[in-house]
Amino acid sequence: MGDQGSLSKRGHIRLLLIATIVWAAFWVGGLPSYYQQYSAASMALFVVSLLVPVAGVVYVVLRGVRRGRRLNVSAWIAFYFTVPLAIYDWIYCGVFLGHGVQFLARYWYLSVYYVIPWIILPPVAVFLDRSESEESRGIGDA
Repeated sequence: MGDQGSLSKRGHIRLLLIATIVWAAFWVGGLPSYYQQYSAASMALFVVSLLVPVAGVVYVVLRGVRRGRRLNVSAWIAFYFTVPLAIYDWIYCGVFLGHGVQFLARYWYLSVYYVIPWIILPPVAVFLDRSESEESRGIGDA
């Protein structure tokens, strides 16, 4: 495995597969027009409503990661849930549907999720590490 904080080859493949399955599920869910059939207000509500479940999953997943590895693992999760998904969206929206780079604005509700994992994951990892560190030192005990 190498460095204590790095992911194994299997871990990388697993994250890529999970992210790809999630993308495919959202793609199917967005048919026939990849969510363009809904109003901007509906999509804004959808984007915001996903934040709590996403943060909850992130918390649960990172809580299962050993302290000291969380920040590294959170960066890899953020990478696999942004870069490949942006590439898939570029292939589908930019190339196949012919929107080019303008797909970033047209499908803004996708584009925001190229950034959100980077905003949520590392802070949750740091929070979990700090809270466990404080618990192990007895800080916060009544």
